[in-house]
Amino acid sequence: MTKPLHTRFAPSPTGLLHLGHAYSALFTAEQAQQTGGRFILRMEDIDPVRCRAEFEDAIYDDLAWLGLEWEQPVRRQSEHMDDYGQALATLEGMGLLYPCFCTRKEIKAEIEHAAHAPHHSGIGPDGPLYPGTCRTLSEDDRQSRKQAGGPFALRLHMEKARAAANHPLVWRDLGQGEITASPEIFGDVVLARKDTPTSYHLAVTIDDHLQGITLVTRGEDLLPSTHVHRLLQDLLGLDVPQYRHHGLITCDEGKRLAKRDASQTIRALRAAGKSPADVRKMAGL
Repeated sequence: MTKPLHTRFAPSPTGLLHLGHAYSALFTAEQAQQTGGRFILRMEDIDPVRCRAEFEDAIYDDLAWLGLEWEQPVRRQSEHMDDYGQALATLEGMGLLYPCFCTRKEIKAEIEHAAHAPHHSGIGPDGPLYPGTCRTLSEDDRQSRKQAGGPFALRLHMEKARAAANHPLVWRDLGQGEITASPEIFGDVVLARKDTPTSYHLAVTIDDHLQGITLVTRGEDLLPSTHVHRLLQDLLGLDVPQYRHHGLITCDEGKRLAKRDASQTIRALRAAGKSPADVRKMAGL
């Protein structure tokens, strides 16, 4: 007998949903329905600048128009900062976090300087890796800089984190089989900032555990992030779901769809007279 799959669709309300979102939401809902599991909708709204209420309302409306139903209440990440704070406190207690006071300009300059050295920091999925400028600051230095009131980020000390985690770290991807995690490809990743007390990496990992998600479906562009998520799951003692990283839906020119592609939003397709069945077919389902 097939084990029930508990799935989730977790958009950020920073724009209107497009065909790629429709594919992910419909596929995810079907996996839950076919196995007698749960389909959960979550709002990943940790960015207070870009997230807007009108986009959140549009997401609910478009998904309902597609015929989807989800559990209530919807978890909104902005309302659960305490959960992420507790996880950060655990990691800090393990000695795995350090504050970084570097500005983006300073990081760029340091990376450019390091690139001329025999052993520079290298390139990760998000670009050049953080060179570790603040990694060796003394505790007195860190406290004095915090007290000065300037902005800072909390970074995961990747070398210490890897040493503290089990080896090897693996996860199962339904399309690619068993994958061994290599979170060091991200370097000392940011897990929180002074003005935004969590990151995508931390929040999504905590939420998937707390909501009992057993299958995470998302675009293949997010597969590299799973390396970091698998490490956090191990360090924090969290459940490990299965994953499915699907190909990205592209426009006629072969470019990846984005929220700025107004003609491919569900709202625009609705206005053009398309039916839910039409959108499903266009999404490849």
